Amino acid sequence: MSTSFFDLKPKAINGSTVDLSAYKGKKIVVLNTASECGYTPQYADWQEFYEANKDKVVVLGFPANDFGAQEPGSNEAIAQFCQVNFGVTFPMMEKISVLGEEQHPVYQWLTKKELNGWNSQQPTWNFCKYIVDEQGRLTHFFQSSVTPDNSAFKAALGIK
Repeated sequence: MSTSFFDLKPKAINGSTVDLSAYKGKKIVVLNTASECGYTPQYADWQEFYEANKDKVVVLGFPANDFGAQEPGSNEAIAQFCQVNFGVTFPMMEKISVLGEEQHPVYQWLTKKELNGWNSQQPTWNFCKYIVDEQGRLTHFFQSSVTPDNSAFKAALGIK
Protein backbone atom coordinates (compact mmCIF):
# COMPACT_ATOMS: atom_id res chain seq x y z
CA MET A 1 0.00 0.00 0.00
CA SER A 2 1.28 3.45 -0.91
CA THR A 3 2.26 5.93 1.77
CA SER A 4 2.62 8.80 -0.72
CA PHE A 5 -0.16 10.26 -2.83
CA PHE A 6 2.35 10.60 -5.65
CA ASP A 7 2.97 6.82 -5.74
CA LEU A 8 -0.63 6.21 -6.84
CA LYS A 9 -1.49 5.51 -10.48
CA PRO A 10 -5.24 5.56 -11.15
CA LYS A 11 -6.74 5.06 -14.60
CA ALA A 12 -8.07 8.02 -16.56
CA ILE A 13 -11.61 7.87 -17.87
CA ASN A 14 -10.19 6.85 -21.27
CA GLY A 15 -8.36 3.87 -19.69
CA SER A 16 -4.82 5.28 -19.72
CA THR A 17 -2.74 5.23 -16.54
CA VAL A 18 -2.29 8.53 -14.71
CA ASP A 19 0.92 8.87 -12.69
CA LEU A 20 -0.05 11.27 -9.90
CA SER A 21 3.61 12.20 -9.43
CA ALA A 22 3.13 14.31 -12.58
CA TYR A 23 1.25 16.77 -10.33
CA LYS A 24 4.13 17.34 -7.87
CA GLY A 25 4.47 21.07 -7.27
CA LYS A 26 0.73 21.77 -7.65
CA LYS A 27 -2.09 21.66 -5.16
CA ILE A 28 -4.65 18.98 -6.01
CA VAL A 29 -8.40 18.99 -5.42
CA VAL A 30 -9.83 15.46 -5.49
CA LEU A 31 -13.61 15.22 -6.08
CA ASN A 32 -15.87 12.17 -6.10
CA THR A 33 -18.38 13.05 -8.82
CA ALA A 34 -21.77 11.87 -10.07
CA SER A 35 -23.87 12.81 -13.10
CA GLU A 36 -27.35 12.49 -11.55
CA CYS A 37 -26.84 14.29 -8.22
CA GLY A 38 -28.21 17.55 -6.88
CA TYR A 39 -24.57 18.68 -6.71
CA THR A 40 -23.87 17.78 -10.36
CA PRO A 41 -24.08 21.47 -11.43
CA GLN A 42 -20.83 21.91 -9.45
CA TYR A 43 -19.06 20.50 -12.53
CA ALA A 44 -19.44 24.00 -14.01
CA ASP A 45 -17.99 25.62 -10.87
CA TRP A 46 -15.03 23.24 -10.80
CA GLN A 47 -14.36 23.69 -14.52
CA GLU A 48 -14.34 27.48 -14.10
CA PHE A 49 -12.07 27.15 -11.05
CA TYR A 50 -9.72 24.81 -12.94
CA GLU A 51 -9.48 27.17 -15.92
CA ALA A 52 -8.68 30.12 -13.63
CA ASN A 53 -6.12 28.26 -11.48
CA LYS A 54 -4.66 25.39 -13.53
CA ASP A 55 -1.17 26.87 -13.40
CA LYS A 56 -1.04 26.05 -9.66
CA VAL A 57 -4.00 23.75 -8.88
CA VAL A 58 -5.25 20.60 -10.59
CA VAL A 59 -8.78 19.26 -10.14
CA LEU A 60 -9.16 15.47 -10.39
CA GLY A 61 -12.65 14.04 -10.82
CA PHE A 62 -13.37 10.48 -9.70
CA PRO A 63 -16.86 9.37 -10.81
CA ALA A 64 -18.44 6.99 -8.30
CA ASN A 65 -21.80 5.27 -7.98
CA ASP A 66 -21.61 4.88 -4.18
CA PHE A 67 -24.29 7.38 -3.18
CA GLY A 68 -27.87 6.97 -4.36
CA ALA A 69 -26.77 5.14 -7.54
CA GLN A 70 -26.31 8.61 -9.05
CA GLU A 71 -23.49 7.63 -11.44
CA PRO A 72 -24.91 4.62 -13.30
CA GLY A 73 -23.22 5.25 -16.67
CA SER A 74 -20.14 3.81 -18.31
CA ASN A 75 -16.85 5.69 -18.46
CA GLU A 76 -17.66 6.69 -22.05
CA ALA A 77 -21.12 8.00 -21.08
CA ILE A 78 -19.70 9.92 -18.11
CA ALA A 79 -16.97 11.51 -20.24
CA GLN A 80 -19.50 12.55 -22.87
CA PHE A 81 -21.91 13.91 -20.24
CA CYS A 82 -19.17 16.01 -18.61
CA GLN A 83 -17.93 17.38 -21.94
CA VAL A 84 -21.33 18.10 -23.50
CA ASN A 85 -23.04 19.56 -20.43
CA PHE A 86 -20.18 21.28 -18.61
CA GLY A 87 -17.20 21.49 -20.99
CA VAL A 88 -15.04 19.63 -18.46
CA THR A 89 -11.35 19.69 -19.33
CA PHE A 90 -9.93 18.89 -15.88
CA PRO A 91 -8.65 15.31 -15.57
CA MET A 92 -11.42 12.76 -15.08
CA MET A 93 -10.55 9.29 -13.82
CA GLU A 94 -12.39 6.04 -14.52
CA LYS A 95 -15.48 5.24 -12.49
CA ILE A 96 -14.46 3.79 -9.13
CA SER A 97 -15.81 2.99 -5.69
CA VAL A 98 -14.93 5.49 -2.96
CA LEU A 99 -16.30 3.34 -0.11
CA GLY A 100 -16.36 -0.23 1.12
CA GLU A 101 -14.50 -3.37 0.12
CA GLU A 102 -14.03 -2.17 -3.46
CA GLN A 103 -12.65 1.23 -2.37
CA HIS A 104 -10.10 2.49 -4.89
CA PRO A 105 -6.48 2.88 -3.66
CA VAL A 106 -6.65 6.69 -4.07
CA TYR A 107 -9.61 6.80 -1.69
CA GLN A 108 -7.96 4.30 0.65
CA TRP A 109 -5.06 6.75 0.90
CA LEU A 110 -7.37 9.76 1.36
CA THR A 111 -9.47 8.10 4.10
CA LYS A 112 -7.03 6.00 6.13
CA LYS A 113 -5.09 7.90 8.79
CA GLU A 114 -2.29 5.33 8.75
CA LEU A 115 -1.67 6.16 5.07
CA ASN A 116 -2.24 9.93 4.88
CA GLY A 117 -1.09 10.91 8.37
CA TRP A 118 -4.26 12.39 9.91
CA ASN A 119 -7.57 11.92 8.11
CA SER A 120 -10.11 9.12 8.40
CA GLN A 121 -13.07 11.09 6.99
CA GLN A 122 -14.72 9.13 4.20
CA PRO A 123 -16.85 10.87 1.57
CA THR A 124 -20.36 11.37 2.96
CA TRP A 125 -21.96 12.03 -0.45
CA ASN A 126 -21.01 12.97 -4.02
CA PHE A 127 -18.71 15.97 -4.59
CA CYS A 128 -16.74 15.79 -1.33
CA LYS A 129 -13.35 17.47 -1.69
CA TYR A 130 -9.89 16.49 -0.50
CA ILE A 131 -6.94 18.86 -0.88
CA VAL A 132 -3.44 17.50 -1.37
CA ASP A 133 -0.53 19.95 -1.24
CA GLU A 134 2.43 20.34 -3.60
CA GLN A 135 4.44 17.73 -1.66
CA GLY A 136 1.65 15.12 -1.75
CA ARG A 137 0.36 15.68 1.79
CA LEU A 138 -3.36 15.60 2.51
CA THR A 139 -4.24 18.93 4.09
CA HIS A 140 -8.04 19.38 4.08
CA PHE A 141 -11.43 17.72 3.65
CA PHE A 142 -14.57 19.59 2.59
CA GLN A 143 -18.17 18.39 2.39
CA SER A 144 -20.29 18.22 -0.78
CA SER A 145 -21.88 21.67 -0.46
CA VAL A 146 -18.52 23.50 -0.50
CA THR A 147 -17.86 25.21 -3.85
CA PRO A 148 -14.67 26.88 -5.14
CA ASP A 149 -15.83 30.32 -4.02
CA ASN A 150 -16.07 29.22 -0.36
CA SER A 151 -13.74 31.38 1.75
CA ALA A 152 -12.42 28.49 3.87
CA PHE A 153 -11.78 26.43 0.73
CA LYS A 154 -9.90 29.31 -0.94
CA ALA A 155 -7.90 29.89 2.25
CA ALA A 156 -6.96 26.18 2.34
CA LEU A 157 -5.51 26.58 -1.15
CA GLY A 158 -3.93 29.96 -0.47
CA ILE A 159 -6.13 31.61 -3.11
CA LYS A 160 -7.74 35.01 -2.62
